[in-house]
Amino acid sequence: MAEIPKHDLIVTIVKKGCCERIVKASREAGSEGATIIPARGTGIHEKKQLLGIPIEPEKEIILTIIQEHKTKEVMDAIIKAGNLNKPATGIAFVMELKQVEGIVHMVRAMGLDPEQKEQ
Repeated sequence: MAEIPKHDLIVTIVKKGCCERIVKASREAGSEGATIIPARGTGIHEKKQLLGIPIEPEKEIILTIIQEHKTKEVMDAIIKAGNLNKPATGIAFVMELKQVEGIVHMVRAMGLDPEQKEQ
């Protein structure tokens, strides 16, 4: 039986409204999708103002589970789409996943039986 590839989790935190282009770029680079979670940044009790208009530090967290061998390509696409190489645009980081469940469609696409997968 073929071995199931290892997976990583790419966590991207950006300003609200930036996630659609990041998810689109990551899909074009090989991811199958993402989970988007609305969030707020630090300093929520300190209201910043621009020309007297309050600015809320609203964020979006994008969670992307990706096969390990695709991580660099997808991460590079996320960095480019989110302009993460510029200050104050967001952050992205990768976490190794020891076990992933619920990826039955990926296991079947590899010609394996999801009931007999080994990780």
